[in-house]
Amino acid sequence: MKKIAIYFLLIIFSPILLVAKNNISKEKKYDNRAYWVSVLTKISDPVLTNLAEEKLRVNMPIECKDPKRKEVAHLEAFGRTLVGIAPWLELGIDATPEGKLRKKYILLTRKAIANAVNPNSPDFLNFNKNSAQPLVDAAFMANGLLHGFNQLWLPLDSITKVNVIRALQSTRVIKAGDNNWLLFSAMVEIFMIKAGAQYNGKTIEYALKKHAEWYKGDGAYGDGPDFHWDYYNSFVIQPMILTITNTLREKSQDTIMNYKTVLKRAQRFAAVQERLISPEGTFPPIGRSLVYRFGAFQNLSQVALNKKLPNDVSPAQVRSALSAVIHRLMISPELFDKNGWIRIGFYGSQPDLAEGYITTGSLYLCTTGLVALGLPANDPFWTSPAEDWTSVKIWEGVNMSADHALK
Repeated sequence: MKKIAIYFLLIIFSPILLVAKNNISKEKKYDNRAYWVSVLTKISDPVLTNLAEEKLRVNMPIECKDPKRKEVAHLEAFGRTLVGIAPWLELGIDATPEGKLRKKYILLTRKAIANAVNPNSPDFLNFNKNSAQPLVDAAFMANGLLHGFNQLWLPLDSITKVNVIRALQSTRVIKAGDNNWLLFSAMVEIFMIKAGAQYNGKTIEYALKKHAEWYKGDGAYGDGPDFHWDYYNSFVIQPMILTITNTLREKSQDTIMNYKTVLKRAQRFAAVQERLISPEGTFPPIGRSLVYRFGAFQNLSQVALNKKLPNDVSPAQVRSALSAVIHRLMISPELFDKNGWIRIGFYGSQPDLAEGYITTGSLYLCTTGLVALGLPANDPFWTSPAEDWTSVKIWEGVNMSADHALK
């Protein structure tokens, strides 16, 4: 009789328990703006603080397989951090606790920029020596300056502005290969257009023409003529093409690759990325440069930042999905060393996952997964209640519309 009573109680209360379980699963302490800010500042602080104090070369530890890569690691760390943090800083200073925190990092970042390009500073960074790599991270720096144009570029003093332009232009001695590297050269030149400096339009034109040729369909580009199973469509290709063509669109010059066409492709790729995030907040460890961690979702985060998500992908589900990924990777063991510097790995410290071109500085591309922090705190991306993302819904048996390729 007792077993029968328990059985009936379970029948009666199991739906209630299920609802409670689902509600609890949605009330994640990390699914919010404050958590994202804490992650961004924790990762960025050692880079920006040390460079602002001219101690980056002295204090930054460098893990790498190739000792020759050490000389490029500092610009890697700064350029990539700048891309990730600039959209948040572009919101400016206000009286809120977050606004006051932004003030701290705006001032730090301006000092860091000044030291990075000052030939007389002990932390003058390498923009053109010893390898082709400085072109890559000069481009990330240029991209960061575009993201933070009003807070990080316009307020700089005239000497620092001249130094920035000279440093970036000095990368022109580096020849980009016929792959995603063409976008690095183009990004440097597109910043020159925005800053009103001398630029090479042919470099931009060639990069866009080639990428128009390399479009493979359904929102994906080849890395050069070939398609690769990796995250370079998000690490580099889609976000940079979006930024380049949007800057050209402002001047009605997006003629080689039309911004609206580029955006549709980025939206489709963003939809695919959202579907790649499992109910547990994991995603497929495919291809090279996995040690960039949640930088793999820069495209999704940037499309959200631009408020251009596909119609069937809500801001809340993107926030919840990305929050799950970020938290999953941030709780991994041995992610940071004792001084707060990131260690090589995907889930924690996994040095053997690194390709020969990886250094400690490379890892800071992870910050680009956080660019949606450029949306203000009152945006629906942050204020909407937590929402299950596509894979959660499907694996819970929710009846959903079929997925379709971009035509």
